[in-house]
Amino acid sequence: MKPWIPLAALALALSPLAVVHPVRVAGRSMEPGLQNGDLRWVLRAWASHAPRRGEVWVVAGPEGEAVKRVLGLPGETVAWAGPDLRVDGRTLDEPWVVHPDRTGSGERACGRGYLVLGDNRPESLDGRAWGPLPSQALQGRIL
Repeated sequence: MKPWIPLAALALALSPLAVVHPVRVAGRSMEPGLQNGDLRWVLRAWASHAPRRGEVWVVAGPEGEAVKRVLGLPGETVAWAGPDLRVDGRTLDEPWVVHPDRTGSGERACGRGYLVLGDNRPESLDGRAWGPLPSQALQGRIL
């Protein structure tokens, strides 16, 4: 048998991991939808469409890799006051938020980036503190 055949077979077997790969959720910021320790499949950013509002993505945040929901898109302004989140002045319906943050307020202009937040707002370190992330920081979409 030719020596390159097993290598070619291995490369072919591993090629799907170039597009989709597993990620383990760390922390409580996405509860109850995603639990600490959950294993999810991620479609790499280069193989996906541009991020859309409401989608969950793996991002490279200032504290390292995190799983967050995209809420603010380029050119938008996101404001929050207690449990309410507004995008360009319109209150956003967020059925995925079971634990809203009832304290604090602020506003972030997304500019050319994306504002990402956790679903469990009291437990989430996210775009409210980081600000918007550039498109290169969005690594892949949770499937």
